[in-house]
Amino acid sequence: MSEITGHTGLRNGATAVVNESYSFACMRCGHGWEQSYEIEHHVDGAGHEFVLYVADGRVVPSPLSQPTCARCGGHVVRIMRPGRVSAARNAARRHETRPPVEVPSVPRQRHHWHLSDLLHPFQRRAS
Repeated sequence: MSEITGHTGLRNGATAVVNESYSFACMRCGHGWEQSYEIEHHVDGAGHEFVLYVADGRVVPSPLSQPTCARCGGHVVRIMRPGRVSAARNAARRHETRPPVEVPSVPRQRHHWHLSDLLHPFQRRAS
């Protein structure tokens, strides 16, 4: 899930950059997506460490704090390891391309119930 890239690609005084990817699934509408982040580690003027999450070249909020579904705006989002959404999509595509399986039809037999059939367990045998 994480890969430390060292000092290559450091911007704006970052001391390290870590690449992380996640899969997300909205529990409200079922939308799934994946996103990669560059997590830049910085130190402010007072010596306090902080991180910036960068996605597609823009600083974004941490995906772990309160992820939001782009489709419905819901906040009940499951966060998973990377590749889960694409794996599910690929499996669905493989399933869609299979020819439909024909199941032979079995003729249904109708059973006509009689009151005596239902009362049979309650009847006493004559001794």
